[in-house]
Amino acid sequence: MKDMGEASVILGVKVVKKGDSILLSQGHYVERLFKKFDYYDCKFVTTPYNVNSQLKQNKGDYFAQSRYAQIIGSLLHLMNFSRPHIGYVVSRLSRYTHSPNQNHWEALARLMRYLRGTMDYGIEYSGFLVVLEGHSDANWISNLDETKSSSGYVFTLGGGAIAWRSVRKSIIARSTMESEFVALEMTRTEAEWLRNFLVNIPLGMKPTPSVSIHYSSQLAIAIAKNKSYNGKNRHI
Repeated sequence: MKDMGEASVILGVKVVKKGDSILLSQGHYVERLFKKFDYYDCKFVTTPYNVNSQLKQNKGDYFAQSRYAQIIGSLLHLMNFSRPHIGYVVSRLSRYTHSPNQNHWEALARLMRYLRGTMDYGIEYSGFLVVLEGHSDANWISNLDETKSSSGYVFTLGGGAIAWRSVRKSIIARSTMESEFVALEMTRTEAEWLRNFLVNIPLGMKPTPSVSIHYSSQLAIAIAKNKSYNGKNRHI
């Protein structure tokens, strides 16, 4: 084993040092992706997903299933390594990999158009590595075609994301509030693992033992603080 100097590429992710900060980027990967699937000349849009889209399982003929699955697989790699902000969209579109229709393809094309204008986006770390923070969110039933909620979290350290996940839960939540608590439990489990992991690696300054987790459900916050239970939430 020998010291080969500072890393420039790790597992296909470029490591760019900018003064006191470090940027992780996969712009070169995105460029190859566009050339491979003929999206290089597509027009840029400012958002990765149309919130008014009503995507449902395809009950008719599917369209270009193999190509759709290849693109989704490539996007999963990008999401997992350097682009957490597309996690929900990729997770949502991956549900239709076995039988995509025209609506699914249009949503996928929109995501590709968004990436076309943000190829050089990445994760930048510039702060002190002492404050570990988490953010949790949940989406209950987004349309009548689904019965399970989606949960997601992201943890930041030094100003950049270090862990993230967006997933459809296997259990059925009976309300928006319940889906928020399900997401919080998933986030809490990850927070505990991250805290124990960071304590055992040489960061110079150890992260603070407490971890702040932020979420937006005012009802869930009120119930957690007041510990007020009724017939609908006492099982939580």
